Amino acid sequence: MNKVKWGMIGAGDVTEVKSGPAFNKVENSEIRYVMRRNLDKAEDYANRHHIPNFTNDADQILNNPEIDAVYIATPPSTHAHYAIKAANAKKHVYVEKPMASSYQECKDMIRSCRKNGVYLFIAYYRRELDYFKKIKSIVDSNLIGKIKSVDIKLLLPANESDYDKDSQNWRVNPDIAGAGYFYDLASHQFDFLDYLLGPIKAASGYSANQANLYKAEDAVSSSFIFESNIVGSGNWCFSMGRNERLDKTVLYGDEGEISFSYFEPRPIRLKNKNGEELFEIGYPQHVQQQLINSIVNNILGKGNCLSTGESGARTNWVMDSILNKI
Repeated sequence: MNKVKWGMIGAGDVTEVKSGPAFNKVENSEIRYVMRRNLDKAEDYANRHHIPNFTNDADQILNNPEIDAVYIATPPSTHAHYAIKAANAKKHVYVEKPMASSYQECKDMIRSCRKNGVYLFIAYYRRELDYFKKIKSIVDSNLIGKIKSVDIKLLLPANESDYDKDSQNWRVNPDIAGAGYFYDLASHQFDFLDYLLGPIKAASGYSANQANLYKAEDAVSSSFIFESNIVGSGNWCFSMGRNERLDKTVLYGDEGEISFSYFEPRPIRLKNKNGEELFEIGYPQHVQQQLINSIVNNILGKGNCLSTGESGARTNWVMDSILNKI
């Protein structure tokens, strides 16, 4: 194989800019097929993104011998279903985050991919973004000494759709998303911390539905500890006042601290004995492109992707532990 030929199952908003166009921009990579349940929307997506084939039947992709790998961009409740079907069809698998709607489903996906000898990758693209690589470089260079503690705060106002019972998106429906916005957003945070500081060995928490806008939790508080004995805490709220917004994580070391944001490229702030320094690093147009490049190289035997089924499952385990789902 000298080129990875992709099929895409699901083509929602996340694929329009973040991921979809990147598959054809990465060297030795090409999208050959896209699937949406609505055939007209599948055709429209294919035409706009220059994809030669479209369908509303995922099996047409999974059973196509020309397809080497499948990108699953459906909601989490169907990630395991399609990933296992793809693995059984001997296709490599790339799944949107969170990896699945439960830790148990993650284990099922890993087991199936191992059994069939195919790779399993998860769309935690921050592991490959320059912004987050800079944070890792600061930590690895010992510029704040030994990390002692982590503090996460993500406080956001409710989305407009949250107030409309008839038009709420799937991200606040636990039957589809696995939980609420916590699952959708904190997954990125915990995955990056796993990459940065190693696995979390224990986590617990409390959750509440404070605004009663939807079925899922809208407030979460947690404590966790890494295998390296670094301790951490986090607070998430998704029903703040309309002008209240805080996205800030702080890493405290014994010789300084780093603060940064997860969802906007605000300056990384380093404080240590030399004073204070800011690093301004933007995001690329297609934020998944660098990760997709590493996946293609991994499949072609030219490198290793850092976001695997095993690392993705650890993030689901942490979130399920905090939400008392396991």
